[in-house]
Amino acid sequence: MPKNKIQFQKGLSLQNFLKSYGTEEDCRNRLFNMKWPTGFCCPQCGCNHYYTITTRNLYQCTACKHQSSLISGTIFGSSKLPLTTWFLAIYFITQSKDGLSALHLRRLLGISVNAAFRLKQKIQHVMKSSDDSLRLDNLVELDDVYWGGKKSGKRGRGASGKTPFLAAVSHNDNGHPIHMRMSKVKAFTSNEIERWALRHLDDNCVVVTDGFRSFSSICHVVDLHHSINTAGIYEDPDNKFFHWVNTMIGNVKRSIHGTYHSVSSKHLPRYLAEFNFRFNNRFNMGSMIEILIKQAIKTEPLPQYKLKRAEEWG
Repeated sequence: MPKNKIQFQKGLSLQNFLKSYGTEEDCRNRLFNMKWPTGFCCPQCGCNHYYTITTRNLYQCTACKHQSSLISGTIFGSSKLPLTTWFLAIYFITQSKDGLSALHLRRLLGISVNAAFRLKQKIQHVMKSSDDSLRLDNLVELDDVYWGGKKSGKRGRGASGKTPFLAAVSHNDNGHPIHMRMSKVKAFTSNEIERWALRHLDDNCVVVTDGFRSFSSICHVVDLHHSINTAGIYEDPDNKFFHWVNTMIGNVKRSIHGTYHSVSSKHLPRYLAEFNFRFNNRFNMGSMIEILIKQAIKTEPLPQYKLKRAEEWG
């Protein structure tokens, strides 16, 4: 059996990571180069000349005297944790196959469990910000899924106490999965599915769904929509429809149950975003950390009162 190229790809070892991000100064230098790749640029006047106020970690423009900070206006600006802790958390989370619980992260970083939970939520928020810009194209499998809930009673669509979310996987021309998107939605209604499709699907893609009536609204968004009657389809060994989307749904549910045991409906969008990000960047394990840090620079601070709100819908 040939080796799986993704599983056996060369990632970033902890030793090599620490060579680049081992000290606070290393982290600041790397962050400086990512924030200003062509050199310092004053956000006020555009001047490239500055001097450093070392006691406050500020960069003051020589022209207009405006003072800039590496972390102000970024996700790092809403935390008192050092950059070494931030970047080490990013390393552990991105290089883990199934994610890390806040309790496990706390042991690895030597911080309180509350600080670890907030840190993980903020990193997941950055992952969601990164993935929200991705629009699925080519051939897309789409399915409706329910998550969690402890109430007994009706199962499947319309079940009480469950959280609805949509799962989609795009293929290349060879039928291999390229990107996935899992997003919490308000309900499986035509309007809500159309809203989701407008945000996450390229208008030139081809979408394959089951015969659920609400999926018909996708025709208003994409060029071509195939609706397939799935009665008895899963007993057919030659059936290729929905293979990848069902595989991803199973993988995500097993990973969440195995790592976190349970996730509330309120925070589900961020946990789904973590799996989206890791899967969509699985070919770039070595550079996944840099991809996430660059997105963190673009992501606004997330203070505690905003963190508690979480993201409602995907």
